[in-house]
Amino acid sequence: MEQVLGMIANMGFPIVISVYLLVRIDNRLENLSESIQSLTRAIIEME
Repeated sequence: MEQVLGMIANMGFPIVISVYLLVRIDNRLENLSESIQSLTRAIIEME
């Protein structure tokens, strides 16, 4: 049981960091997707 708790304690920090980074990357990907869609619309309007 102590071994399992030790593994959870050791793995907790990397899991928290991973989730934090995924959330940040998700936000940036959404912004990038919106920018690409806006650019696509602008290019289509120019034709």
